[in-house]
Amino acid sequence: MDLFDLNGNEDVAKPLAERMRANNLNDFVGQKHIVSDGSLLRRAISLDRLGSCIFWGPPGTGKTTLANIIAQTTHGEFIKLNAVQAGVADVKRAVETARNALKMHGKRTYLMLDECHRFNKTQSDSLLPAIEQGTIIFIGSTTENPYASMTPAIVSRCRVFEFKHLSTHDILGAMQKALHDKRKGLGEYQATVDEDAMEHMARVAGGDLRTAYNALELAVLTTPPKSDGSIHVTLADAEQSIQRKALSYNEDAYYDYLSAFCKSLRGSDSNAALYYAMRLIEGGCDPMIVARRLVVHSSEDVGMADPNALVVASSAMYVLEKTGYPEGLIPLSNAIIYVCEAPKSNTVVLAKNAAQRDAINVRDDDGVPPYLKDNTFGDKETKAQSGKYKYPHDYAGGWVNQQYLPDSLKDKIYYTPSDYGYEKQVKENRKNKGKLK
Repeated sequence: MDLFDLNGNEDVAKPLAERMRANNLNDFVGQKHIVSDGSLLRRAISLDRLGSCIFWGPPGTGKTTLANIIAQTTHGEFIKLNAVQAGVADVKRAVETARNALKMHGKRTYLMLDECHRFNKTQSDSLLPAIEQGTIIFIGSTTENPYASMTPAIVSRCRVFEFKHLSTHDILGAMQKALHDKRKGLGEYQATVDEDAMEHMARVAGGDLRTAYNALELAVLTTPPKSDGSIHVTLADAEQSIQRKALSYNEDAYYDYLSAFCKSLRGSDSNAALYYAMRLIEGGCDPMIVARRLVVHSSEDVGMADPNALVVASSAMYVLEKTGYPEGLIPLSNAIIYVCEAPKSNTVVLAKNAAQRDAINVRDDDGVPPYLKDNTFGDKETKAQSGKYKYPHDYAGGWVNQQYLPDSLKDKIYYTPSDYGYEKQVKENRKNKGKLK
């Protein structure tokens, strides 16, 4: 390498994840549902007809990589900003640059905005006219649900592409390529990685390719070379590099333990649930997996029999996430015992399933009862009908008998409370209101 080859020095200093970033769609890892041959996005990129879009998904799944590929594939200008650092002035400057490029050279400008959910309303409003007029093609990248975290006006003008966690198979393939690539990867180190070590790093990465690359690079760089200069990475080295023990059971046993944990929760056996939770965790399972299952079962198997179960389970998951292992296991155990000992009811699941079936299958021509409609922009008839709405707080007990479902579903009952726990009180309340049928 030339002593004055500064770009070469910069490339060497880059992390493996950055060096291995794909430069074209053929090398792109995962997300086949988005970039497979013949897909909408792939066709739009190849024809240079991509409109404004948002890439939404977990870290390390290729959002920024795909945006960079678009920048290299298209014939337009490319501006990259980070929503955490960029202000309204930066946005206006980018829009002005895009306007000049379009006017003087006929080139479209792609504006890549990382962490786009961090844009506030003022920043978004400064960008909106340029998106509407086609001055820029907006490409947002976010780990947060854009429908909940971004300005609706921006989202409505973009096509949202949801990125998924990468499969272990995809990650393993990318890691093997990085291990043997002598130009961008770790090929110059003459390193061999045991199969179980490679599989451990790929699996524990949890679908995040960047995490897997970082673990592989750390394992290779920190493992002392042999006398012949070669490097041999074992499972123990892999555990150290990714700071997670390999599971002390095989994949089948892992799912058996997880199933036993869930069924012990449902069966109200706190002793068994605690044992299987600790067996999973001490065997190398991420405690957050246990916590997430607990939160789901607090609604699935306890539900309205004790609504506080969901609060306790969610709080335990939050504390575990913030405090980590081992301290977080105390509130987690607290929540496991609470959910086990709580009265059980699956009425919430039954109600959800029934309502979901009707929402999918019933095509109701009657629609929402007219007195429940939003009359803000309605015609005279709609406004007149809205006057028939009975405001519950004007009546004794804050309740009045009134039809809320469409006519075709008006007699449907989705939720029927049981006789257990808090649901017994719900049933009594219904009797008092004359709603029990």
